[in-house]
Amino acid sequence: MNSATILIADDDAAIRTVLNQAFSRAGYEVRVTSNAATLWRWVAAGDGDLVLTDVVMPDENAFDLLPRIKKARPDLPVLVMSAQNTFMTAIKASERGAYEYLPKPFDLTELISIVGRALSEPKKLAADTTDDMGEGMPLVGRSAAMQEIYRVLARLMQTDLTLMITGESGTGKELVARALHDYGKRRNGPFVAINMAAIPRDLIESELFGHERGAFTGAQSRSSGRFEQAEGGTLFLDEIGDMPMDAQTRLLRVLQQGEYMTVGGRTAIRTDVRIVAATNKDLKTSINQGLFREDLFYRLNVVPLRLPPLRDRAEDIPDLVRYFCGENEREGLQSKRFETAAFERLKDYSWPGNVRELENFVRRLAALYPQDVITGEIVEAELHNEIDGVPGSPVDTQTGEVGIAQAVEDNMRRYFSGFEGTLPPPGLYHRVLEEVEYPLVLAALTATQGNQIKAAELLGLNRNTLRKKIRELGVSVYRPPRSA
Repeated sequence: MNSATILIADDDAAIRTVLNQAFSRAGYEVRVTSNAATLWRWVAAGDGDLVLTDVVMPDENAFDLLPRIKKARPDLPVLVMSAQNTFMTAIKASERGAYEYLPKPFDLTELISIVGRALSEPKKLAADTTDDMGEGMPLVGRSAAMQEIYRVLARLMQTDLTLMITGESGTGKELVARALHDYGKRRNGPFVAINMAAIPRDLIESELFGHERGAFTGAQSRSSGRFEQAEGGTLFLDEIGDMPMDAQTRLLRVLQQGEYMTVGGRTAIRTDVRIVAATNKDLKTSINQGLFREDLFYRLNVVPLRLPPLRDRAEDIPDLVRYFCGENEREGLQSKRFETAAFERLKDYSWPGNVRELENFVRRLAALYPQDVITGEIVEAELHNEIDGVPGSPVDTQTGEVGIAQAVEDNMRRYFSGFEGTLPPPGLYHRVLEEVEYPLVLAALTATQGNQIKAAELLGLNRNTLRKKIRELGVSVYRPPRSA
């Protein structure tokens, strides 16, 4: 029999009943209320051993009440429930001293387990009167997978633990790293990102740690590296699996000893930087192949966080589309509304390029279609082109370039006709180039069976330039099927 008393505040009578019964069966004393005023009266009187409260109540928001509770009783664990399952809800709960954030609907067994842990290991959380950081939405989605990411990030905000983010290309790894920085304890410091795959391997050490004058041919003066630029803030190491071995050894020293030396330097430099690494590779396979240091992996993988592919959280697509439409409007593109049928078709698509591919897709619709409402038929037609890698109308296979030119011309006529004598928003040239680049890169990769060196030669591009475009455009790299 538990002797602890749980104070529950929720304006939904059904939820109060369910929670009352569940905790009573678990052996707790339970007191329930529908308003914040009663909850505060109980807390101020010294009643209760744990608070479980909804965010939105008729008389006061729990986020306004939390600082008072933590000031009056800093040892009292407070669990926050909310149906407003956004990243900012999780962050606000953490910032105001909540022990845990629980998105509705929640699992009762998990909830009872969390309450037991909170009571057995109470955390002293000082009152936090941090000003509201705004309603900006750095991360979008209400799916169960995203809720777990929000909860993990909320726990990490006030720490300096090293984070390893894994996930397919286009899932938003840098966005997560930025959110962790922008809402964490280092938000007043710089956020510096470096992509290992986009830098020639022989220059990575210089890029990371800087170099002294004369350190190598062409080093005419001293140059600062990303560690120096990120001092006091966060350094995001993207595509960490592409880091060469020599640079891995240098990075390991930083993580072990908190210091580094510039290329050509002789004096160790102390550093205060939080490291967030990311990769779309299986680093354990790279370790087995001798391409990645095992000791460095465990230093970086202190807190692992896997981002789900978009196909595993398709229920987030409507929220993401609305967000991208808002971004398009802020950039001067026409406002769009999507029919329910359009959303359903978008949710049925696999999105191999993940969120980045969806963002580019929504941007293309905003640029090329004059209609205010995007129908299921429009989405179906454009998804067909997405799969085939063909922009606009079909290309004439007999005349190659003429067919592509005709497709662009047809789309442009439809696009301009929607403005009825006025001109479209500026930036059209670059928007059209983006739309042409995607199928061009996709076609080259398909023709070379995913061989990026051959695809770069086919396109007449530098390999690093091609890899950069693959990431920026959200192109899903073709992988030939394995032979039986």
